[in-house]
Amino acid sequence: MDLLNVIMLDAVANAGGAIGAGLAAVGAGIGIGQVGKGAVESIARQPEAVNDIRTNMILTAALIEGAALFGIIVGFLAMVL
Repeated sequence: MDLLNVIMLDAVANAGGAIGAGLAAVGAGIGIGQVGKGAVESIARQPEAVNDIRTNMILTAALIEGAALFGIIVGFLAMVL
């Protein structure tokens, strides 16, 4: 392979990693927004269950953030390696 092909492959890998990391962050934002929306609707329907709903909402948001963090790290590793 000549130098131009190597440079092009490196640029494509960097772009793919950046796009993947960005999609993971956007996906996490959408997911947490949906969790918050569902929690607010649930609290509006059943105000007496606010503590249980809040606990489950925070746990679910943390799990979404954890999955998104793995996606972002993989995207950054694809750019670096």
